[in-house]
Amino acid sequence: MKLIINFVAVASLFFFTGCATQQVNTNVNKAPKNVILMVGDGMGVGQIEIARLLEKGKDGRLFLQTLPYVGLIQTYSADNIVTDSAAAATSLATGVKTNNKRVGMDPEGNPVDSLPDYFKKDGKSVGLISTNTVVDATPAGFVASTKTRYEQAEIARQILSSEFDIVLGGGSDYFEAKKQKGPDLIPLFKEKGYVVVKDKTELSQAGNAPKILGLFNRSYMNYFLDIEERNSNEPSLLEMTQSAIASLSKNPKGFFLMSEGARIDHAAHAVDITGVWKETVEFDKAVEFVVNWAKKDGNTLVVVLADHETMGLTAAETMNIQALKAIKVSPEYMAAQLVKNADKTAFVIDSIKSVFKTYANIDISDEEAALLNKRSLNKKGGLDYEYRVGWEIGSIIAEHYGAGAMSTGIRAQSATGGHSGNMIPVFVFGPGGDSFEGVMDNTDIFKKIKLLAQF
Repeated sequence: MKLIINFVAVASLFFFTGCATQQVNTNVNKAPKNVILMVGDGMGVGQIEIARLLEKGKDGRLFLQTLPYVGLIQTYSADNIVTDSAAAATSLATGVKTNNKRVGMDPEGNPVDSLPDYFKKDGKSVGLISTNTVVDATPAGFVASTKTRYEQAEIARQILSSEFDIVLGGGSDYFEAKKQKGPDLIPLFKEKGYVVVKDKTELSQAGNAPKILGLFNRSYMNYFLDIEERNSNEPSLLEMTQSAIASLSKNPKGFFLMSEGARIDHAAHAVDITGVWKETVEFDKAVEFVVNWAKKDGNTLVVVLADHETMGLTAAETMNIQALKAIKVSPEYMAAQLVKNADKTAFVIDSIKSVFKTYANIDISDEEAALLNKRSLNKKGGLDYEYRVGWEIGSIIAEHYGAGAMSTGIRAQSATGGHSGNMIPVFVFGPGGDSFEGVMDNTDIFKKIKLLAQF
């Protein structure tokens, strides 16, 4: 009798599994009209777990963890076991492995077509969003072709010539005459019919204009933690994504959108656990909006992933969650509060100790303060960039509060500033989503989207 019951159970499981598979396969054959690629820069499993624990608690889940299809992605570049953002974005956007620092080119320096190129040729609209500068490595991989990621003025010119319908993020400096060493690009965008906006108020007023260029910061956009302290009127990733979809979805043929939560990576470089939590949660809110919009639309593929993992972050057992949650500003903001000595080759020790106590509730020793000064010097013997000093501040905070990450020494030796070769997860919703399950290479993302979109 028991044997018969087990046989019936197995037969039933086979039947229903077969039905589900048949339904999914039917879904695969339906070409999505729209594709939205959500990129959490530097967002590995550790970053997601840290954000989940700090935001939802031990038994909670982030929204992105509820998506129906999940896979893993290997991220190595053509010339390194660890990728930088330029090579990673190029692989995602073009399906081609390339060398670190390359943008939209193969290792030999030949330009390669990107997903937005295929969508545009098919009469669809294309959009690009980043909380970094829009000319930085990840967005550049989708819109430009340059031999190095550091040709930001050239990337800005290529954004102009590419005529992406929606471009939103930071980096206005690179569009202006000084960085261009020539004509200011902003009037040229206006001549092409773009509505140009500089804050979230103006973005809201632009409505669903068909062509929008939004540059909300001279450099990268502010950390979520610092928006209030810096009195910023920048739009959030969620607000930029909502605006972009409102505009792009007016095209009856469909659209492609790449929306990047870039500062997850920046926080991870600094081992800024609090910042990783906040930036990942903000990214997750944008994902939730996009997926809910896609559910109503019924013909949109949403792919949520990272370009690589940063600093090998782990949800260590020793992590002092309550102390980390109490921190209200980023290490970069803390770095800006430090007082330099007379010859600007070090920070005043009392200033260092005061900043750690005020913003992180940590009493550091004179020895730790002196070590911070040592690690804050650049190769010329002067004080490094604020964000680099923030990396060192964040590492000290992380060590005091038991966070798990690469050491400062490993980060200093790393050509990528602490990226890892760890696989990254991909979460998918929509037509053809089941084809993203299993272990993949980052180039497979391009190939699968291109196949599903029937290009």
